[in-house]
Amino acid sequence: MTAKDCGHHEDEEGHKLPRRLFAAVIGFIILILFIILLIWLILRPTKPHFILQDATVYAFNVSTPSFLTTNIQITVASRNPNAKIGIYYDKLDVYATYRGQQITLPTLLPPTYQGHKDVAIWSPFVYGNSVPVAPYLGNALSQDQMVGTVLLNIKIDGRVRWKVGSFISGRYHLYVNCPAYVGVGGKMIGNSVSVGSSAIKYQLVQNCHVDV
Repeated sequence: MTAKDCGHHEDEEGHKLPRRLFAAVIGFIILILFIILLIWLILRPTKPHFILQDATVYAFNVSTPSFLTTNIQITVASRNPNAKIGIYYDKLDVYATYRGQQITLPTLLPPTYQGHKDVAIWSPFVYGNSVPVAPYLGNALSQDQMVGTVLLNIKIDGRVRWKVGSFISGRYHLYVNCPAYVGVGGKMIGNSVSVGSSAIKYQLVQNCHVDV
């Protein structure tokens, strides 16, 4: 009778051991996540600040029936406002849209690490050859041509990671939208200057909307 009770006790102990190990692992994971959350709340990372500095329009031509050819070089600056957090820009695509329609191919920006309070500057070309414009945008585009100005949106879509000391976070989606009024048909508006024989550079210094 005594031997039988002892065997039953050992069997219970054998079942309890995996449970204790599982509980210990779960507790350790919760502790690590709590520490990460605590660090995050203390440091309070702030999303980067983007500015569209200028846009040089080499081509913005409409052909019948509603095909758009665009060639623009832009200058975008990003500032990391965090004093203790670095930012990895792993993959950033920049492109132009007109009234919600993408009118250029995405241009890939080089991967960049941005240290504390640092500024990064990119000057990519965005372009599209004979891109068909949606029929409902035809009238709006014709009106903009008559006025001589057009509102484009320069957008950046990509992934970022945060760096705190030796800790690097997972990837977060970054979405940037920069509105830009530029002239069409060779019209010069605002602080614009001629570049060469056919291009016009528009000094914009336009704040961008950033979502992370």
